[in-house]
Amino acid sequence: MHHDDYVGMDVHRAARIASSAHGGQAVLSSVSAELARDALPDGVGLKDLGSYRLKDIPEPERLFQLTVDGLQNDFPALRTLGAASRLPVPTTQLVGREQAVAELADMVRSPEVRLVTLSGPGGSGKTRLAIEVATRLVAAFPDGIFFVPLASAATPEVTWTTLGDVLEVPRSSRLPPRLFEHVAHRAALFVLDNLEQLTDADEVVSQLLSAAPEAVVLTTSRRPLAVPGEHLYPVPPLDLPTGSTATTAEASPAVQLFVQHARSVRPDFRLTSENVDAVVAICRRLDGLPLAIELSAARTRLLGPQALLRRLDTTLDLPSMSRQGPLRHRTLRETIAWSYDLLPEGHQAFFCRLGVFAGGADLEAVTAVALPAASGDRTSEPLDLVADLVDASLALVAEAPDGEPRITLLETIRSFALAELRGTGQLDEARSAHADHYLRLAERLKVRRDADHLLALEQAEAELDNFREALTWGLRHGGATEGLDRTTTSTALRLSTSLGWLWYTGGYVIEGCRWLELALERGGSAASGDLAECLGTYANLLIARGEADRSAELATQSLSVARAVGDEEREAFAMGVLGTAQLHQGDIDSARRTFEESLSLHRRIGNQLRLTRALGNLAGVEEELGHYARAEELTHEALEIVTAAGDVHEAAVQGQNLANLLAASGRAEEASRRARSLIDRIVRLRSPNLTMAFANTYMNILIRLGDPVGAARLIGAEEAMRERLSLPNPYQEEERAEAWAAVERLISAEDWAAEIRTGRCTSVEDLLLALGDRAADPRV
Repeated sequence: MHHDDYVGMDVHRAARIASSAHGGQAVLSSVSAELARDALPDGVGLKDLGSYRLKDIPEPERLFQLTVDGLQNDFPALRTLGAASRLPVPTTQLVGREQAVAELADMVRSPEVRLVTLSGPGGSGKTRLAIEVATRLVAAFPDGIFFVPLASAATPEVTWTTLGDVLEVPRSSRLPPRLFEHVAHRAALFVLDNLEQLTDADEVVSQLLSAAPEAVVLTTSRRPLAVPGEHLYPVPPLDLPTGSTATTAEASPAVQLFVQHARSVRPDFRLTSENVDAVVAICRRLDGLPLAIELSAARTRLLGPQALLRRLDTTLDLPSMSRQGPLRHRTLRETIAWSYDLLPEGHQAFFCRLGVFAGGADLEAVTAVALPAASGDRTSEPLDLVADLVDASLALVAEAPDGEPRITLLETIRSFALAELRGTGQLDEARSAHADHYLRLAERLKVRRDADHLLALEQAEAELDNFREALTWGLRHGGATEGLDRTTTSTALRLSTSLGWLWYTGGYVIEGCRWLELALERGGSAASGDLAECLGTYANLLIARGEADRSAELATQSLSVARAVGDEEREAFAMGVLGTAQLHQGDIDSARRTFEESLSLHRRIGNQLRLTRALGNLAGVEEELGHYARAEELTHEALEIVTAAGDVHEAAVQGQNLANLLAASGRAEEASRRARSLIDRIVRLRSPNLTMAFANTYMNILIRLGDPVGAARLIGAEEAMRERLSLPNPYQEEERAEAWAAVERLISAEDWAAEIRTGRCTSVEDLLLALGDRAADPRV
C-alpha cells in the first residue's frame, strides 16, 4: 500500500491488460485464466489470444478472452504493443517464390515437423525466403516469431546470447539454462539465419528443440544440420525464361527480379524487344541466382543490358576461381568479381579491407582501417567511397542507435573481399590495422566508462564482434613473420586487458577469462607493465568465479612484475586484487595489510577514481573486523570522490557498500532507505556482479527488518543467477546458514525453503524493482 493505494508490478500488469481490451471484452492473464478455468459455468469459456507485449512489462504476456454464449465474442486486435514477434521488414517484394512459400508454410505448420532447414549456396535467397514464410505464419504461432541473425556467431555461447537479445530477456538470463526457461513454454517459431559457420550448430538446434517442446525452428544454412527430424528444403535458383520474346521473358521470375532491381536505380527501365535478349542472356549466365541478378541489375544505372552482358562475358572468368565446388558458387563469385572489377583501383583496395570487419563498422573505423588503401584514389572521403560501394550493391549502410551510419557487407561478399585481400598479400597488414584501431577504441572506452558507464557499455557491446575478431587473429593466428607475430600478440594482450571492465561488469566473465588466459599463454614472460596489468585483470575475474587461490597466485605475480618494472599504478592495482583474494581466502589480517599499503600508494599516485576502489576495499575489511566507524569514514570519502567525478557505476558500488555497512552495524532502517534509493540506478547499470552483490546486501537488510519471505526470495534469485553465469559464491552455504538462524523464529523451515524456490524462478532485477514499488512499507 502507498498513500492508501496499491502499487507494484502486478498492479501495473493488471492495468495494462485491462487497457488492452475493447468495450464489452473481458481479457485475463494466463494466471487468472488458470485459476478460473475449472470454475466457469456452462456457456462460459476461455479463448487463447496468444502472447502480447504490454507497455513497461519486460516479458510477453499470454492473454485469454472470456467468452459467453449469446454475447459478442469477436473483437478487433488487442490494443497492445503487438504480438511478441521479431521479424525484419523486407524492402522489396519477393519474386518467384510463391510455390516455395506455400510449400514451406504447410511444412512448418505440420504438427509432426519441428525443424526445417533451407539449404543452398550463398546468394540463393534463403534468408529472404525464410522471412517471407515467417511473415505468412504469424497467426499460426501465438507466442511469436523471432528472427535470429547468426552470421557473426561462431560459438554456441554467442548464439545463445544473440537469441536472448532478440527475445529481450534480462542480460543475466541469456545463457542456458536460464535462457531455456524463457522459451520452454513458447509455441513460437525461431528463424535461425546463417548457421553454416557455427561450430556445433547441430547441438545448438537440438538443445533449443528439447528446451522448447512447443516451438518450431526454421534455419538457413549452406549445409544440412544432420539433426534427427530435420526436413531439408533446397532453395533452387529462380526459374529462367523458356524463350527470348518479351512475353515469355516477363513470365520468368529471374527476369522479373532483374527488372525490379533495375527499376530501383533507373525508374524508366522497361523490358523491350531491343533489350530482352540481353536481359535473358544475363539471367541465364548468372544461373538465376538472386544475389547475382541483384548485383548485375544495380549497374543498369550506368550501363544498358547489352553493355552489361558484354562485361559479364569478358571480365568474370577469374583464373583463381575453384573448379571443384558447385557451379552456383562459382557463378556468384563471378558476379561479385564483376562488380568488383568495375570499381576504380582505389575503391577496390578500400572494399577489400572492409572484409576485416565483423558485424560492420562505423565511419571512424572505416577511415582508420580501410581508407589508407584508397589514398591514391581521387575520391578520398570515406562516405563517398562507401556510397559508390552501395551503388554497386557491394555494401550496405544502416543507421546505428546514435544516428551515425554503420557499414556492413553481406557475408558472401565479405568472404570474397577477404579472399581478394589475401591474394594481394595485404591481409595481415589490414588485420593489424584493424586490431590497432580496436585497441585504441577499447582504451578510450576504458577511460570513458568512468564518466558514462552506460554509454561506454553500449558502444563496447556494439563492437564486440570486432573485438573478438581482433583477439582471434592476434592470439590464435598471429602474423606471417616472427616480428609481426610478436607485435600482434602484444596488441591482443593489451586489448583483452583493456576490456577487463567489460568482461567484469557486462557479464562476460567466462569469455574474458578465456581471452586473458590465452593472452598470457601467447604473450611470453618478459616483464612489462602490460603483462602486470593482464595478470591482475585475470586475477580479478577469477575472484568473481570463486577461484580465490588461483587469483591470489596470479595477483602475486602481477605485483612482482609491476615492481620489477617500476610501474606504481599497476603495483597499486595488483595489491588491490591480491588483498581481495586474501580476503576471500579467509586471511583477513593479510588482506588488511595489503589494502592499507595499496591505499597509501594510491594516495601518493593521486588517481582519484582508483583511490575510491582502494578506500572501498579497506572499508570492507574494517567492516569485517567490526570497526564500523572507520569503515563508514572510508566509504564516505570514496562516495565524495566518485560523486564529484560523476562516475555513476562506482557511485552505485560505494553506495551499496554503505548500505551493507549500515545494515551490519545495526542501522537497518537507514540501510533500507539507502538501498531503496539505489534500486533503479543499479538495475539500469546492467552489471551482473554489482546486481548480485546488491541483492545480497538487500537480503541482509530484509532479514534485519523482519521480512523472511523477501529475504528468502532474494537468496533464491541470486543463487540461480550465479549458476546461470557460472559465478559461484564461495560463502553460499555459510550465508544461508546465518540467514536461517536469523529468521527461524519468523518462518517455518518448509516455508523458508519454498520461498527460496520461488525466488529461483524470478529474476533478481524484478524482485528489486518490486521492493522499490513497496518502498512505503518494506514489510508488505
